[in-house]
Amino acid sequence: MEIADFHMQEELPCQVVCRIVLDAKSPKSFKDMIDDEYRVNMILDNLPVAVLRRRLYGSQSTVYQHGFRVGFKGRYAGSKDELYFLNNHLSFRVIYHKNPDNNSARIVGFEVTPHSIKHEFTEWGSQITTCNNDTKNIIRGSTIPQIVDTHTDVVYTYDVTFKESDIEWASRWDAYLLMNDDQLHWFSIKNSLIVVLFLSGMLAMIIMRTLHKDISNFNQLDPQDESEEETGWKVVHGDVFRPPVNSRLLSVYVGAGVQIFGMTLTTLIFALLGFLSPSNRGGLMTAMVLSWFFMGLIAGFSSARLYKALKGTEWKENTYKTSFMFPGISFAIFFVLDALMWRQGSSGAVPFGTMFVLVCLWLGISVPLVFVGSYLGFKKPVIEDPVKTNKIPRQVPKQPWYLKPIFLMLVGGILPFWVIFIEFFFVLTSIWLNQFYYIVGYLFIAFVMLIITCMEITIILCYFHLRGEDYNWWWRAYLTAGSSALYLFLYSVFYFFIKLDITKFVSCLLYFGYMLIASYAFFVLTGTIGFYACLWFVWEIYSSLKID
Repeated sequence: MEIADFHMQEELPCQVVCRIVLDAKSPKSFKDMIDDEYRVNMILDNLPVAVLRRRLYGSQSTVYQHGFRVGFKGRYAGSKDELYFLNNHLSFRVIYHKNPDNNSARIVGFEVTPHSIKHEFTEWGSQITTCNNDTKNIIRGSTIPQIVDTHTDVVYTYDVTFKESDIEWASRWDAYLLMNDDQLHWFSIKNSLIVVLFLSGMLAMIIMRTLHKDISNFNQLDPQDESEEETGWKVVHGDVFRPPVNSRLLSVYVGAGVQIFGMTLTTLIFALLGFLSPSNRGGLMTAMVLSWFFMGLIAGFSSARLYKALKGTEWKENTYKTSFMFPGISFAIFFVLDALMWRQGSSGAVPFGTMFVLVCLWLGISVPLVFVGSYLGFKKPVIEDPVKTNKIPRQVPKQPWYLKPIFLMLVGGILPFWVIFIEFFFVLTSIWLNQFYYIVGYLFIAFVMLIITCMEITIILCYFHLRGEDYNWWWRAYLTAGSSALYLFLYSVFYFFIKLDITKFVSCLLYFGYMLIASYAFFVLTGTIGFYACLWFVWEIYSSLKID
């Protein structure tokens, strides 16, 4: 649909865009879009069109909502049948700021109010009698909305008004970005801070009291005195650095997690510094993708260093899997979802050319950088363990139910999810409910809290395992923090049924497919954070023991 050009500060009354007749298939298509709450998006001077709406919780202030709905459902008075109506008349309001120095004007807002009007024609159908210079009376006087039905004439019309504002051009995005209640964000931060302080207190008690006391007593023992028997975490010092099962896969996922961590941190810092302005459409996604490509260097380096420390020798295979495993699985899911959108003829599908460019950048930038980083990592001297590893593995004693790996891993994932779920709610709302989200400061604080929580909960649970003489901590540390992704995905399922009203199978598949990719990336990110925290903890406590 093309709308005729209009000029600055020249108001237009009701203007006819086009007249269409709904065929046999059109009503079903419109009804499906109305059921799925499809919205129409337009842009004027790089500003997206928005609908004014009141805030929730009885507030009198108003906020912007991105785009306008295709139509709505309703009933006539006294009727029980639910009908579908089209928003076929758009009242645009262009807000501008006038410069008193040179009398020029710049656009600082673009609002729309959609209406449903059943337009009337003259006897011969050549002129629309309900579209004239008196736009306001047209809207107020029309009591019959445009119903969606077969063989129905639908006329699309619009009008344009202008309003002067004190908002300066540099601040024109402020109204679009003030979409969320600050009190909820501060509640989220306070909630996260309480969790962090609680875990910090437990960790301080373990390190300052229990561990310090154990290390002091152990180092004061006479090696010739065998009357004192070692117990707890000290007894497994000869097995704690034994390479885990499938150490190559662990190295691959740690490298992928470092790459995602670097991408996330870089993007958030650039956004905080103001380099990723919302006026630059697509800038945030472009920055994320490019930073992920260039972080392939540290991904290869981290994976190679860990793999070599775990006595791995097949560095080429390790590098190959680091380059392709996580992005390959994610891209395969994304390609299937995009193919479904292609088949549906959706404008939201990524074009084949763009997909081809992304693959070329992946193979041309990320993969070579992973190989360079891996080469540099393997050239470094191997990291020597602080204690020697026994040749024969020690038998792990039977653990009580509350120290079972699956139970502790599931428990460990609750708190990392707890500190970010409110911000995650706002992110989901901005993606799926057409709202703006650009409060990067809150998101950065939530990310820092997430890092601290993943580190602390993993260290605490790792200590409980080592105290129970269970030295198989490598994969457990990764999965403990990474299990928060399970709760993230379950929350997205809950959000789907509570907040969204999606009925089409393909649309449901797209939602859960994208949430699966996001949860998978979150698993790799949090798992890597927990693993490195646990590695540092184990290294520090066992390097403090005086063992011959």
